[in-house]
This record gives sequence, C-alpha cells and structure tokens, in this order.
Amino acid sequence: MRIAQLTYSTKPRGGVVHTLALAEALAARGHEVEVWTLGRGDDTAFFRPVDPRVRVRVVPFPPRDGEGVGERIERSIELMAAALDPDADIVHAQDCISANAALRRGIPVVRTIHHLDAFTTPQLVACHDRAVTEPVARLCVSHAVAREVEEGYGVRPEVIANGVDAERFAAAAEADDARAAWRTQLGAYVLALGGIEPRKGSIDLLEAYALTRDTHPDLRLVFGGGETLFDYREYRDRFEARAVELGIRPIILGPVDDAALPALVAEARALAFVSTKEGFGLAAMEALAAATPVVARETCRSFARCSVTPCSTRRRRPRSQPSSARCCADGHSSTPPPGSSSPVPTRGIARRERTRSSTPACRWRARDDRADILGDPRRARAGRSRRAPRRGQCRRDDGGGAGCRGLGARARTPSPWGAARRPRRRVAAQRA
Repeated sequence: MRIAQLTYSTKPRGGVVHTLALAEALAARGHEVEVWTLGRGDDTAFFRPVDPRVRVRVVPFPPRDGEGVGERIERSIELMAAALDPDADIVHAQDCISANAALRRGIPVVRTIHHLDAFTTPQLVACHDRAVTEPVARLCVSHAVAREVEEGYGVRPEVIANGVDAERFAAAAEADDARAAWRTQLGAYVLALGGIEPRKGSIDLLEAYALTRDTHPDLRLVFGGGETLFDYREYRDRFEARAVELGIRPIILGPVDDAALPALVAEARALAFVSTKEGFGLAAMEALAAATPVVARETCRSFARCSVTPCSTRRRRPRSQPSSARCCADGHSSTPPPGSSSPVPTRGIARRERTRSSTPACRWRARDDRADILGDPRRARAGRSRRAPRRGQCRRDDGGGAGCRGLGARARTPSPWGAARRPRRRVAAQRA
C-alpha cells in the first residue's frame, strides 16, 4: 500500500515524533511510505535520521519578518497545498495545518487528532475546526480525547493508542557514560520537556520548584525542547519575570539532539510533567521507560489518565460521568483560592486537600514527604522498578492506552476511584 504521512514541522514536537515512528513502522511492514513536512527556516531534513525506506518530502517555508500567527498559519497551508502531489492510497495528516492543506487540494485525508485546542485567532479556529469535521476518517491517541471530540463535534473517532520506544529509553538508564555527561554539565536536576509554553504549565512549575529549594538547595530546574509554530513571547516574558522574583535561574537547553535525549531523561531526578492539557503524555511515558520518576500536575483538565495525576477528592462518583469531569464533580477549580500564595499543585511537591466545610474550597500546603524521588536516584529507582501496582491503581484504559496497563502501572499513580476504594478507617485517618 502507498501511504503519505503529513506533518507541519521538522522539529521534535510530539506529533512529529509520532509521524516518523509510524512511517518507519509501516515501511518495515512493506508499505511504500512518504512523509511530507514544512521546512521552516533553512531546514531541509528532520531532527533525526529517518529510515531510508521512508521517502521524505520537505516543502521550503522561508521566514517572513513581522508576520502574525494567523498569517503564518495561512501561508503554511497555502505552501503545503501547492506542493502536495502524493501518489498514495491513503493520505494521513497529523495536525490541522497539513490536514487543511490536503483538504484545500481536494485530497481525501485521514486525520489523527492528538488533542483539541482552544484558539482565539480566527485563522487558527477555522483551521482547527475544519481539520476535525472534514476528514474522511478520524483517529485519536486516547479515549479521553476521542470523547471530547465526540462531545464537541458530534463525530466519533477511532482510538489507536500512542506508543513509546521503551527499549531506547530503558537502555539509557544503563548508559553510564551518556548520563555522566549530563550529570557533569547540569548536576542534579528536575527536567521539563516541551519548552516554555502556557499549555506546559511552565510558570506553575517555577512556583512548585521554589518549594523544594530549602530541602534540595543543589537541585536545578532544566527545560528542554521548545520549538513551536506559535508566538509565546508574552508568556516567556512573564516566565522570566517570575523567575527573577523567585530568585530562580532555570537552565534553558532549547531543542535537544535526539541521540542525547534518552540519557538526559534517564539522568533526571524527576520529570516534571505539569501540562494543563495533553492528549497522551508521551514525555511522561518516555521517562517511565527510563526509570525516571514523573512528577505530575493534579489537574481537572488532564486527558491521559495514567500520565497525569487526578484530583485527590475523596467522594465516590458514578462511573457514568465523563472522564474529563471526574475530577471536577464537586466544582473545584485548578487555581489557588483567593489569598493563597501556593501555586497550582504538583504531585510530590505540593498537594491540594479539601476542607471539611461544605464549600468547594481547598487548602493548599507544601509537601515534602515524597521528596525522596529528588534525593538518591538509586534508592528511588530500586524501589520503583520492582514495585507491583497497588490496590486502587489505574488498570483501566482511560486515556493512557497501553501505558495504562503497562508502563503506567509503574508510575504509582492512584486511580480516580482509588480513594473511594480504600477502607473507611484509612480515609478517616488521612483526614485526621
């Protein structure tokens, strides 16, 4: 079969990583596969070598000074649409830009919807919605995203769970020389991947990291990745201003060489995965494969249930509730109550607790009892690698795909129903 995969960038974003891995797997099965992408700036190839059985087609996308986000999106669609000439039985787009380019050429396209966004720029809103409603078939990487698509657009995508190159990251945990190079450069560090963006919760991570400095003064905060199509300069300015106020000097690596990434993840004391919204959580799964603890946001808007930690509410809720509302059943917000100086909580660094009053308020306090994951990494990894899933852990395929039953079990992430399943005397002791 002849298959054309479409993506919008050559940089190591999650959807691009997904595209290349899928293309190479299909080529290994004997299919004829080509990958189309936009080469921004001077890019003429992807961020890593691609299996030679996969044909790569890079459409030049020269920079233009003073171009707004909406204009850049429109030009991206126009250039790719003009260049597209796939001789394929199936055309598969991984993002709204490439999907719109194919649709503009009248090419029937299959679309993988990694997550849904809430754009305000008119061009982005139109691009986003058309890429959901007009493809001939739709795929999602998790059941939670598929449910949101069905609720928002009235169409039901098929779910093909995302995957992770577990062997590659597991091998990095034993690659002493590669890890030692990062240790020499960075010391002990908490790692965040994906750059500095609103959706990645970068400012919230600054706030949470500030709580660890008294007990872990030598621990550094490192950001990797960050290549994006969008303009986040205003958010980046606020990030830098807040870092100065808190006296934090984070290390910004920018895009990391693909060959060096597994060792960077494996050497981290923890991966800070504090996104406000994710379709799957690939970085978290890669960290778990490398035996690196994952510190995840307690949020009500998370999708990949085994990649992020659900809200720690105590009340049992009916299974018929939509998963995206399970943590919001009692009206709790994921922002601190008025007058609180604590940040949006991050499991292992801060925790939210319900008050005993009838109002949907929350108390916020720092937590240090899980700080051992930031201490001796050998002790933390030894305890985690052989630990069986506890009672109440997530064993359902509720957004995490295969990770929910495999690597996700090692994350020691409690089920949204875990607290309700505990014996009554344990719940009473915790509240005390």
